[in-house]
Amino acid sequence: MNDKLLVETAVLAGEIMLISGAEIYRVENTIDHILRKAGRDTAEAIVFSTGIFASLNDPSIEAITIARRVTIRSTNLNRVYLVNDVSRKLCVDLMTVEEAYGRLKEIRNTMQYGRRVKDIGVVGVAVFFTLLLGGGGKDCAAAAVTGAVLAGVMEASVRIRLNDFCANGVCAFLIAVTTLLLQHFLMPGINSDIIIIGAIMPLVPGVIFTTAIRDTLNGDYASGTARMMEAVVIALAVAAGVGAGMGLFQWMTGGGPAW
Repeated sequence: MNDKLLVETAVLAGEIMLISGAEIYRVENTIDHILRKAGRDTAEAIVFSTGIFASLNDPSIEAITIARRVTIRSTNLNRVYLVNDVSRKLCVDLMTVEEAYGRLKEIRNTMQYGRRVKDIGVVGVAVFFTLLLGGGGKDCAAAAVTGAVLAGVMEASVRIRLNDFCANGVCAFLIAVTTLLLQHFLMPGINSDIIIIGAIMPLVPGVIFTTAIRDTLNGDYASGTARMMEAVVIALAVAAGVGAGMGLFQWMTGGGPAW
């Protein structure tokens, strides 16, 4: 068995899972299972929220150590499932190391949903959360417009590579401004509060916060704290963006403070 390729496969599996929002213990467990397939004396994996360290050692071979920095983070539970499936098949000899490595590269480069489907999803979240919060037909129509604006801004922020804080702040800002413009000029009588709340739901870091709690409960305090802070920063960016949008609109229309 090619030990170097096995370590590369293990690290690639962990990298995909970490990028996709998996818990630290799950990433470490997957890497550990793959490394132990080599049957060497020492197989260790240390995972942080921003990096992976994996090592394979034995008196009969030269030690193999790989470090991989992870700077991109998202939420894609389908990729976590696919990587787990590859790991299980590899560990029970239903797949060779070469096949597993190739499959992992495909998983890393595969996009489950196209851009238009994602845009429709963002609009749908805005509309149905508005409906859930008690909005009527007119409110849902306004939420659809706001959701479409949000989808466009999210796409633009990815293209120009805005950092997460700025991207979420800008998105929340435009949600507030768009909703208030619709209420003031085009659709008077709509409930701007529930529309704004419904539209910001795609930005809310719920999965990140949940993962942070699970990491903390599993004893991964550094990663749990890091992810908790990430969730707090995103929440602050969303709150600041909405507040700035409402304040600017009130100032431009000559009204009083928006809070």
